[in-house]
Amino acid sequence: MSMATSGGSEAPTWLRTVLVGRHPERTAIRILVLIVVSVVVFRFVLLPIRVEGMSMMPTYKENRPNFVNRLAFLFRPPQRGDVVAISTSGVSIMYMKRIIGLPGESVAFHRGQAVINGKVLDEPYVKYSCDWEIAPRTLGTDEYYCVGDNRAMPARDHYKGVAARHKIVGKVLL
Repeated sequence: MSMATSGGSEAPTWLRTVLVGRHPERTAIRILVLIVVSVVVFRFVLLPIRVEGMSMMPTYKENRPNFVNRLAFLFRPPQRGDVVAISTSGVSIMYMKRIIGLPGESVAFHRGQAVINGKVLDEPYVKYSCDWEIAPRTLGTDEYYCVGDNRAMPARDHYKGVAARHKIVGKVLL
C-alpha cells in the first residue's frame, strides 16, 4: 500500500518538474523575460507582413508571410537590390518592392530593361520580360527608385517609382 501512495505522489511531482522545472521562480522569470523580449522584437524590430498581389513574383509568392527588419538601415543606407517595405499610410498598408535606383542616379526603362545612368542594369531576379518605355528621371538626394520583380504586368498597372527615404520602413527578410 505504501508503494501505491508513493507512486501516486511522485507522478504530480514528476509532472510539475517537467512543466515548471525544479525552480519555479526561475521558470517564471524566464517566461516573463521571453514575453517582454517577444513583444519588443515583434513590435519594434520585426514587422510581420503578408504579400498581396503578384508584383514581386516569382521571388515572393502571394499570401506568404514575411518579416520586415526595421533596424536594417539604422547603420547603413538602403542598397541597390534590397527588397524593402514602403509605407503608404502607417505600417498597416505597405508595398514590397526592390530598390534599383539610388539617390542622385538617373533611372529609365528602355525595351523593358532598367537603365541606370545610361547603363543597362543586370537583374537576374527578373524572370518575366516586359516592354516598358519610361523616360529618364534623376533621383533627389533622399530618393530611391523601387519596382517589383514581376515586370510582365503593363507599366500602368504596376506600382513603381520614387520612394523617399523616410517612407522605407525596412528590409524584407526571407
